[in-house]
Amino acid sequence: MQSTWENLVEYDMSESGVRPLTLRELVDMGFDLDEFLDQPLGYSQSNGTVELRERIAAIYPGARVEQIEVTNGTSEANYLVALSQLRSGDGFAMELPNYMQMPGVARSLGATVRTFRLVPDDALRATSRSRRSASRERGQDDDWEPDWDEFERAVTPDTRLLYLSNPNNPTGSVLSDESMTRIVQRCEATGTWLLSDEVYLGAEIDRPRTQSFWGMSGRVIVTSGLSKAYGIPGVRIGWIVAPQDLAERCWTQHDYLTIGPNKMSDRIARVAVEKQNRERCYARTREILARNLPIAREWIDSFGGRVTWREPQAGAIALVKCDSDVPSMEVAERVRTRQNTLIVPGSHVGLEGYLRIWIGGRDAFLREGLRRIGIELRAILGA
Repeated sequence: MQSTWENLVEYDMSESGVRPLTLRELVDMGFDLDEFLDQPLGYSQSNGTVELRERIAAIYPGARVEQIEVTNGTSEANYLVALSQLRSGDGFAMELPNYMQMPGVARSLGATVRTFRLVPDDALRATSRSRRSASRERGQDDDWEPDWDEFERAVTPDTRLLYLSNPNNPTGSVLSDESMTRIVQRCEATGTWLLSDEVYLGAEIDRPRTQSFWGMSGRVIVTSGLSKAYGIPGVRIGWIVAPQDLAERCWTQHDYLTIGPNKMSDRIARVAVEKQNRERCYARTREILARNLPIAREWIDSFGGRVTWREPQAGAIALVKCDSDVPSMEVAERVRTRQNTLIVPGSHVGLEGYLRIWIGGRDAFLREGLRRIGIELRAILGA
């Protein structure tokens, strides 16, 4: 749906990152465009140049350059892990709601897909008040945490691979330390690989930096890239951080898929992932989101409780719940056809009754996009 309409509508409110950086801004960070103009445009190193992999490895304590595989975006990173690990009859588990690439990939490889839900805090009342308070003092919130009964049914000894996103797309939530530990322990007990998509790490709005799963277990695989927290989706650079033998198996799949990243993207990425530039990108993302969050908050409040949300802790996504029985796909189609504006129905992220709306654009764009969406929601709600 997004690929079909995102370049045809007047207002694309289906995006999921902040407005992108320009090449001029990357030149200001140190990308030598003039020098690159004389570079022969041959193949680059198919698993990423040593220089880029060294700089990515430095982000993950204890990682070596041999454990890094550079890919064409985080989506290819996830795909390569699945191609290298899943076989017919394997079990595959994932959290919902989520970025919905992986269940289709797993099914195409013959795996059996099981899911478990992240549930909002009204389903977590049994959690002690003291524990919730302690979590929030550390900058954490238990607004969306796994349904543990479903989790244990989904992750069993026949589960080859577990996929999750943290920070999560589309809730913008971050798993608590306790939940991360419990997930890792379960994967170790069942012999399951844990694939943690961390492309939103660094896009935190008003909370500490999200802890990576990397280093918590030898069964952890991390994927990430430049698309979301960095704000550089167009260069299509992602990466895998994994035990060396698994990274090498992904590399063999990569050679038969897209071969490798392009030369200019690799060079740009070397600049972007340098610590000072990485922090500069993250700060830009936080600044955009901190400025936009009050605009979205005011819009939500204007519905008088008929449209609600749990504010995202990270990322440029508003996941909003509508007090209506109209299916989310029908709502999204109505917004698209009547307001020339694209949003993501909750059914496309595994959570019916919600809408995923972009909040990472410029002020005027965001306000007008929300105004258009609001026209249709008010008509549906009778508000």
